[in-house]
Amino acid sequence: MVNDFVMGIDIGGTNTVYGFINRKGEIIYYDQIPTNGDKPIYNLLNRLEKHLNDFLDANSTKNLKGIGIGAPNGNYYTGNIESPPNLNWGTISIKSILEKKFASQVLLTNDANAAAIGEKSYGAAKKMNDFVMITLGTGLGSGIYANNRLIYGYDGFAGEMGHIVVENDGRRCNCGNKGCLESYVSANGINKTIDQMMIKYPESNLLRKLRNRKEAGKILDMAYDENHKIAIKIYSYTGKMLGRGLSNVATLLSPEAFIFYGGYSNAGSRIFDYAEQEMNKNLLEGQKGKIKIIRSKLLDGQAGVLGAASLIWSHER
Repeated sequence: MVNDFVMGIDIGGTNTVYGFINRKGEIIYYDQIPTNGDKPIYNLLNRLEKHLNDFLDANSTKNLKGIGIGAPNGNYYTGNIESPPNLNWGTISIKSILEKKFASQVLLTNDANAAAIGEKSYGAAKKMNDFVMITLGTGLGSGIYANNRLIYGYDGFAGEMGHIVVENDGRRCNCGNKGCLESYVSANGINKTIDQMMIKYPESNLLRKLRNRKEAGKILDMAYDENHKIAIKIYSYTGKMLGRGLSNVATLLSPEAFIFYGGYSNAGSRIFDYAEQEMNKNLLEGQKGKIKIIRSKLLDGQAGVLGAASLIWSHER
């Protein structure tokens, strides 16, 4: 039916994006709301329920076919969000909760997996069989396609690239381990780098601005473009740590590309040039210079909701 639609939900550490998507992959409407991960998950679910009901009331001819969700530590197999490191929820049976609320099919996956599905369906990875999607937000997530299949692993938790160790006995990560890639390359990771720089350069006006966190990415980009030494130090260090992580994954998977989406991926070459240099330095000889580092072709906020919606559409076929 032409009036069928799916609600796609992309739950992030800071904001949650939701959208209403038709069979053609067209976004009828989308918006974002604060996740409020320090509060019980029902705070978020009740707000999402209101937005869905408002949409249905205003579009009485449209038919809800299902709800697709991408979430940190979302497990496709169990339908549970399982103790996400940046959200204070514990384990939540979100699939069964929403199926009871709406009497509709609900499918869940990891938020980065949802972004990978969206990129494969509608973005830069349409013609790729092997790629890694990396989401840079509050944390760092990844979704892996190998031989044209999304990799879930035995227990549903394959692809946790943010928690590979890039620095022995390094920074404490929210997952409880030390030296995880996410602790260096993510909004939280870059904030930690800024805090460390503040100790070394307490007189820096740039660092004082960045510590306020407001528009930090844009401020850092502008300072880098003006050849500010501290901005260059921050991005070169971040890129180097990213490159270490990429080389580890590339050695195992040999993907055609790493595709970046969201948050600090908007810094583009300011980070990626350093990452590419470090990655190639650590790759096997036959892999050097062959693996692309590119940005998503989807607009900010769209990859996750499109991928989450595609869970329902593809499951229906």
